[in-house]
Amino acid sequence: MHPNRFDDTGRQQPRSDRWDVRRLNPPNRLWGANGVTFGPDGRLYVAQFLAGQISAVDPGSGDVEVVVPLDSPVQAPDDLAFGADGSMYIADLTPGRVWRRSPAGEYGLVSESLRAPNGITCVGDRLFVNEMAMNGRLLELFPDGGEPTVLTDGLTLGNAMQLGPDGCLYYPHMLDNQVWRIPPDGGTAELFAQDVHEPVAVRFDRDGTLVVLSRGIAGVVTRIDLATGSRSLVTSGVAGLDNAAFDAENRMFVSSFATGGVTEMHADGRIREIVPRGLDGPYGITVDLGGIVYAADHYRLARLTGSPADEPGGATHRLLPFVHAVTADNGLLHVTSQLGEVRTDDLTHDTTRVRVTGLSEPTGLEVAADGSLVVAESGAGRIVRIDETDNLTVLAEGLAHPVDVAFDDRENCYVTDDRLGAVLRVEDGGTATVADGLGRPQGLVVRDDELFTVEVEHRRLRAISLTTGESRIEAENLAVGLPPGSSRPGPVPSPTSPPRQFAGLALSPDGSLLVSANGEGSVLCLTPSP
Repeated sequence: MHPNRFDDTGRQQPRSDRWDVRRLNPPNRLWGANGVTFGPDGRLYVAQFLAGQISAVDPGSGDVEVVVPLDSPVQAPDDLAFGADGSMYIADLTPGRVWRRSPAGEYGLVSESLRAPNGITCVGDRLFVNEMAMNGRLLELFPDGGEPTVLTDGLTLGNAMQLGPDGCLYYPHMLDNQVWRIPPDGGTAELFAQDVHEPVAVRFDRDGTLVVLSRGIAGVVTRIDLATGSRSLVTSGVAGLDNAAFDAENRMFVSSFATGGVTEMHADGRIREIVPRGLDGPYGITVDLGGIVYAADHYRLARLTGSPADEPGGATHRLLPFVHAVTADNGLLHVTSQLGEVRTDDLTHDTTRVRVTGLSEPTGLEVAADGSLVVAESGAGRIVRIDETDNLTVLAEGLAHPVDVAFDDRENCYVTDDRLGAVLRVEDGGTATVADGLGRPQGLVVRDDELFTVEVEHRRLRAISLTTGESRIEAENLAVGLPPGSSRPGPVPSPTSPPRQFAGLALSPDGSLLVSANGEGSVLCLTPSP
C-alpha cells in the first residue's frame, strides 16, 4: 500500500478487466513543497502552493497530516510562520493575501492588498512579509489592525527571509542573485552579498551561519559567515530547492518546489529523505521511441524509464517553469506552458526554441503528419496549427474548453472538451460530435481504430470506436483530479496561479497506455492483459 495525497489509506487501486495496470513511480504524499517551518508541536509544517494545502510532517517518522485542507479559505500558500502565541501566518500568493490561523483552527484575514506575498517571518509578536514581484516591498503587518508599514521596496522578487543574529532581516533579490538586509525598525536597506547562486531562500542555522538555498537544478546551498563574509558551497542534487528549517539539534530540513518532499540535508550535501520526493502533477505526458516517458510537471520536465533505479518522481530533465503538456517527436520535445507559450526542445543539441507566445491557456498538443503542431488553446476555445515557420492558423474556434488533441491514421483531428463533456472531430473550420455525455474528458489518444480518453469526473478511462461509435469502460478508480470529497475553485489563469488540472494520456510504441494520475502524483502504465 502507498498512502498518498489522494488516498491516505493507500488501499484504493486502479481496476481493469482488460489491462494490467502498474505505476511507473510511487505516489506522492505532498503537492509539491514550498515554505517550511517548525510548529509549537515540534512538527514541520509544509506549505503546498500547487494545491492550496498545508501539512504537518513528523520529522522522525515521516508521517503526514493535512492541517489546512484543499477547501480552506487559503488558495495558494507559499510560505508560513508561527507567532509567539502559536498562531500560523500564511502568505497566500496568488490572491495577494496574508492569513492568520489561530491555534483553534479559525481563519482571519490580516491583509488582502499585497502583490504576490511570499517570504513571511515572525519576530516575537511582530509579523513581516515581502512580495515576490518586480519592485516588490518588504512590509510589517499588524494582525490586530493598522495600516502596513513599508520598510523598503525595489525587491527583484522577494522570497523566504529571516531575522539574523545581528538583529537585521535578511532576504533575497532573486533575479539579481543578491542577499540584502534591513533593521526591522526601519532604516536603509543594505546589500549584504552578491553573485549568490540563484537565491530563493535565506535562512540561519542555530550557530548563526547564513544559509542560502538555490532554486536551480543542482540543488546548491551557500553558507556565508556573517563576520568574515567567507563562503562555502555544496551541491545536494535536490532540484528546485525552495525553503529550509532547522530543528533544535541544528539539523536542516529542506523542501523542493520542483519535486516536493521533505529532505534532511547535512552540511556536506548528503541527504536523507523524510517524505520522499515525487511528481507535483503530473499533467501532460508523452513517451519517445525508446520508451522513455516525459512528464510535464509544472516546474520541470521529468523523465521516467519505469526502472526500479528511477528516482521516485523521475529524473529532472530540465527545470521549465509552468510547463503543462508535452509531446515527443523524433528527438524533439514540444511543450505548452501556463505562460501562453509553445516551445520545442531539441534533445540532441540541447537547445530550446520558442514557437509562439500569447496563447490563452494552451494545453494538449500533437504533431501532425506534415510536422506542424496542433494545439488545444483552452482559454480561447480554439484549435490552432503552428507550422514549421511558426506561423499560426486557426483550425476550429467557438469551443467551450478544448483540452487535448489526437490524430488517427487518416489524419483526422480529434479534440476533448471537458466543459462540453464531449469528444469532437475537427471538420472544415468547425467540429462534429464523436461522443458526448462524458464526465470531463481530458487526455486523448488514438490506438488502432479506437479513441481513448480520461474521464476525470468519473475517474475512468473510456474507449470509443471510430468505426461504430460504441464505447466501453477500460479502467476505473483512477487517481485523477482532486481527492474524493475535495473541492476548490479553479485558478484564475496567471503566471503566479496554481496550474489547471489536466490528466494527460499517451500511447507507448509497444501499445501500452500511459495515464497521468495527477491526483496522487504517479504515471500509470496500462498493458493489454494476456
